[in-house]
Amino acid sequence: MHRVSTFVIAMAALVFAGGCAAPPPEPAVTESEADSPDGTSIDPWSYDLGVIGAFSEVVELGVKRLALSAAVDPEYMARLRPEAEQIAERHNVLLYHETDFLVTDLFPEALTEGKEVLLIYRDPVKAEYDAIKADRDALIADGRYADEPRADIARRFGRLLSYSDEEIERLIAP
Repeated sequence: MHRVSTFVIAMAALVFAGGCAAPPPEPAVTESEADSPDGTSIDPWSYDLGVIGAFSEVVELGVKRLALSAAVDPEYMARLRPEAEQIAERHNVLLYHETDFLVTDLFPEALTEGKEVLLIYRDPVKAEYDAIKADRDALIADGRYADEPRADIARRFGRLLSYSDEEIERLIAP
């Protein structure tokens, strides 16, 4: 419990004090779009680092096997990645900078097209991710990436992300 409360305090300090070494990038949204109902706002830079921190902790604790950062443009990723690497190191997890994301029926392709993500994991999860990606690519090459084989790839990826079977089926439903 102490570890969780320390994490919550650290994340609050990061979000509200803007505690990052690199200057934040230009906001992706205007301040009026970022405002919450109570009149406060959180800049996207701090939010993205907070998400990476939270996901790093749950991967470290074994709650999730694989987590993903937000899908962002390459320039933003170049600035985000050094900060993310420091966070990952604190949580004893690994990052992989994915520039060719495994697109499945779990997420619309438009979410990641032209964007990059960070995979947050512990070994041997990256090898499992690569195997799913290779199997998908082989199905595409054989002209068989449809129907049940396509759904199976999405299910395997969903399980790697530690999604429940019910949530996977909801996401891949037509």
